[in-house]
Amino acid sequence: MKRIDFIRGLLVAGVAAASLSFAATGALAQTKWNLPAAYPGDNPHTENLVTFAKDVEAGTGGKLSVTVHANASLFKAPEIKRAVQTGQAQMGEVLMSIHENEDPVFGIDVVPFLATSFADSKKLYAASKAAVEKKLDSQGIKLLFMVPWAPQGVYAKKDLNSTDDMKGLKWRAYNVGTTRLGEILGMQSVTIQAAELPQALATGVVNSFMSSGGTGYDSKAWETLSHFYDVQAWIPKNATFVNKAAFAALDKATQDAILKASADAEARGWKLWEEKTNWYLDQLKSKGMKVQKPSEALASGFKKAGDTLTADWLKKAGADGQAIIDAYKKM
Repeated sequence: MKRIDFIRGLLVAGVAAASLSFAATGALAQTKWNLPAAYPGDNPHTENLVTFAKDVEAGTGGKLSVTVHANASLFKAPEIKRAVQTGQAQMGEVLMSIHENEDPVFGIDVVPFLATSFADSKKLYAASKAAVEKKLDSQGIKLLFMVPWAPQGVYAKKDLNSTDDMKGLKWRAYNVGTTRLGEILGMQSVTIQAAELPQALATGVVNSFMSSGGTGYDSKAWETLSHFYDVQAWIPKNATFVNKAAFAALDKATQDAILKASADAEARGWKLWEEKTNWYLDQLKSKGMKVQKPSEALASGFKKAGDTLTADWLKKAGADGQAIIDAYKKM
């Protein structure tokens, strides 16, 4: 009897050991990736990324887990793309136009007054997507999806009857276009990324900027500024991408799950921003900001500055850039 109990004990121990081994193997089988992002957790872009990450994990049966690091907590906005290129992070999301200095195609969606509605922005995306993908591919990055912001307007702490009223303002810039706009209109441009904007406003480092209603809401612009002019200068887009080598190392089923989650995230993100654009403007109004259309003189001044910015972009982009714009205008 004792011998039988001894043998039974060995069998139980063996099963337990096998179970532990299987559990350890299963745990090791899960791949964990990081996805740094530049915007707060309650921003629609970040919320969309969190849903994307959940979809990836569900679609892969738990084989791939993606952690979203919001509000530039892992890498600052200008560092995210480089971090993905070098494999410090497997995925990332960034405002594409902040990298216009690398290639003009990254700044095509901030060519002033080229595409100011969501419908036109989708057309411009369709016309330029292949060029953006090609450039990213040459840098070891695979584009997964792009999602727009709301149309861009101007925040200030005084009435702006014309662009002459903007001279001398301390202007927050976040890409080539906004920096150049500051120069053209005689403002003091200071490069500030979104995560740093609340502090810059609170300390008076800047007292004006161009962005969407969403960024104004995130940064609580009403605490220091009083006016929002709905200029609708352009609709910039955020790109979410993956390190090409990391993606290639995955099995096809996992790759397909990522691409499916990406397509869903892109469709969801566009719909979300179309729905929330007016909501954000209503929030700014409810906080006491004067939300208004620009006067004819102000709009005319921006259009004139926009023409200069467009000429600058076309000069840098050359025939390839002109071809994209021509294709867009034929859509």
